[in-house]
Amino acid sequence: MLTAVTRSSVPVSRADVAARTGLTKATVSTQADRLLRARLIVEGEPVARVGPGRPAAGLSLCGDRVAAIGLEIGVDHLTGCVRDLRGAVRHRAVAVGDHRDRQPAEVVRAAADLVAGLRRDAVSDGLSIAGVGVGVPGLVDTLTGQVLLAPNLGWRRLEIGRPLSAAGDGVGVVVENEATLSALAEMGYPTSRSEPDVDTDAGFVVVSGEVGIGAGVVMDGELVRGRHGWSGELGHVTVDAGGDACGCGARGCLEVFAGQEAILLAAGRAEVVPTVRDLGSARAVDALGELVRAAEAGEGTALAALSRAGTALGVALSSAVNMLDVDAVVLGGIYARLAPWVVPQVERELSVRVLRSRLRPVRVVVSRIGPDAAMLGAAALVLRDVLSAPVPWLVS
Repeated sequence: MLTAVTRSSVPVSRADVAARTGLTKATVSTQADRLLRARLIVEGEPVARVGPGRPAAGLSLCGDRVAAIGLEIGVDHLTGCVRDLRGAVRHRAVAVGDHRDRQPAEVVRAAADLVAGLRRDAVSDGLSIAGVGVGVPGLVDTLTGQVLLAPNLGWRRLEIGRPLSAAGDGVGVVVENEATLSALAEMGYPTSRSEPDVDTDAGFVVVSGEVGIGAGVVMDGELVRGRHGWSGELGHVTVDAGGDACGCGARGCLEVFAGQEAILLAAGRAEVVPTVRDLGSARAVDALGELVRAAEAGEGTALAALSRAGTALGVALSSAVNMLDVDAVVLGGIYARLAPWVVPQVERELSVRVLRSRLRPVRVVVSRIGPDAAMLGAAALVLRDVLSAPVPWLVS
């Protein structure tokens, strides 16, 4: 029943829920009363109806009781939030620093501190934390909460679930690839109060670009994780077998052409590539902002670097589209900010390299969520479980 309320952009009546679910009106009324007592839904203003009879009160999700913590562990940042059941971000926290220069245990402790602070903020609002969702740039074991391999962090078989659970006062922790979580956010979870940029029932690929590059895949309205949950490593698709060495050990991967640092270096901006010292002091430099301003001013080196990156991204995405037959690609992370220069190159490569392009062109969409997509998707992963299985939260 909660699904019918969740996936509606406006409050729905009990009669509407019965029609959508096939449940009897009596069953819907009983379940609605239980959810109201549990403060998982609220009853609001009457919903307009067609035909005779009085308007019925509208049901919608309640954001005053249950929330989740979403956390993204990036190469150069930690970003976390408290997100309530309606999808609203109630609190947000950021810690910056280059994690490649730190011991993994130190990064995990910093993440745990962030989670503990967000939990205190949630409790002060009267919210109960249902769990912690974590996005990381690499391959994970979703059952154990272990990061199996994160090349850009230098992590192998690192346990992060238990310390983060302890920081959340013993709540469950789910760990997932950050690009997969970005795709979940693009699908509109936990609510669809604002329409997604793409048809969630169609296939699409979400590209999450930062220091590394990942991709989340959605087919028929469902996340596609692959046999082992490790799909979407777009950054390690080979663009040029004779290219530079990548952190994964191969050569010519997409990341060495279109990753954040690769773009900045190609643009002649090695001095503004973020480091732990820059980001941790008053001398912090907005590296991407510098690049954008240079491109807007028509600086040749900047434009060439962005063209090179967009072309490489388009080549890699063409392979993905030819294999998966998706209808759209969504550019997120740094690519949303660099879209005016990257999108034309991606569209050009898709048009000439994708076999079906003359029959059905592939849409290129710029994400409106921005760099918070993985963090929001991490919280949504927890909230989705609450919405699909609310029994533990019901009161008698």
